[in-house]
Amino acid sequence: MHGHQLQEVILERDLGIHVSSDLKVGSQCMEAYRKSSQNLGNINRTIRFKNPGILVSLYKTMVRPHLEFCSPAWNLYYVKDKQLLERVQHRFMGMFSDLKSLPYEDRLHKLGLWPGKHTFPVEER
Repeated sequence: MHGHQLQEVILERDLGIHVSSDLKVGSQCMEAYRKSSQNLGNINRTIRFKNPGILVSLYKTMVRPHLEFCSPAWNLYYVKDKQLLERVQHRFMGMFSDLKSLPYEDRLHKLGLWPGKHTFPVEER
């Protein structure tokens, strides 16, 4: 281009979204998982009084935005990517010992949460 040779780029970050040369969103999912998981861990370590209202507010404020940031632009296709992101919400639900006996959808309803845009059934552990 104008006498300059362009370099091949494998991964580019544009407006906070990782775009790979093959247009797969695996690296974006890993980054979203890393950030949201880190914030969830911080909440779990620092909040001693596990009031569901406070924890849900913190989750919606500090964790969920990382999972949904520009999600229409990096629309998930692969099951493994969907399951990776849904794993964060499952970890959050595990913070409530009284809800562990309920099915996943009932736990979501009880806490006033909704499934992520990336929702895909994840097997219970």
